[in-house]
Amino acid sequence: MRAHLVQLDIAWEEPEVNFRQVETLLDRADIRSGDLVLLPEMFDTGFSLATEKTADKAGRTLAFLAEFAADLGCWVQGGRTVHDCHCTKASNRMSVLRPDGSLACEYSKIHPFSFGREPERFEGGERVESWEWACGDESLTVCPAICYDLRFPELFRIGASRGAEVFALGACWPAPRRQHWRALAIARAIENQAYVLAVNRAGDDPFLHYAGGSIVVDPQGEIVGELAEGEGVLSAELDPAGVRAWREQFPALRDLRLRSIR
Repeated sequence: MRAHLVQLDIAWEEPEVNFRQVETLLDRADIRSGDLVLLPEMFDTGFSLATEKTADKAGRTLAFLAEFAADLGCWVQGGRTVHDCHCTKASNRMSVLRPDGSLACEYSKIHPFSFGREPERFEGGERVESWEWACGDESLTVCPAICYDLRFPELFRIGASRGAEVFALGACWPAPRRQHWRALAIARAIENQAYVLAVNRAGDDPFLHYAGGSIVVDPQGEIVGELAEGEGVLSAELDPAGVRAWREQFPALRDLRLRSIR
């Protein structure tokens, strides 16, 4: 099974420009039926708090993801801003589309980034989600996450306890904390005996510089692949049998005692 992490220099609040750039970057990648394409947090607009402008009101970003998935026969996970009519604030959301273009899963970021004022405009989600990535005769259970979530191991532990074998995280993670990004991605993989696919944006927005560093880590903490600062696509092979074999060989997840300690 193969994943493709799209490290995009996101044009500020310009969805159509970003759609075209995603297509341009992926023209260079060998995308096959059943592959998984991962896009960063708010890949269509950048990490903007101007939710009245950036919200995917007409569903254009969702439609782009669906069209892209159906055209290539692949799975696509990408971040967008959603403003539901019953909420006063927006949701920072990760949407997953099946190869036929239908919606498989949506995850709302549980941990808005208070240091970056995100809670002023975004509600935190309340549910850890997962979806089943099927490719031919193989499959992996995937748990989506978004940026700042990476600092909260409880989310990942809940996902692992529910069977997640892959954590797919999209981010707009600023350059000053790039070492934290790498260290935490490796830690989340090791402690949950799972693949971590962490795609970050590149370039600059009006406020911050982003160092890229998209990374794929295997269940034993080994680096499968990693990008530097600029735009690019990181493609990686994932081994479903290898995840399960390692968990069987070294059954650390079975030794969890969360319910028995105080």
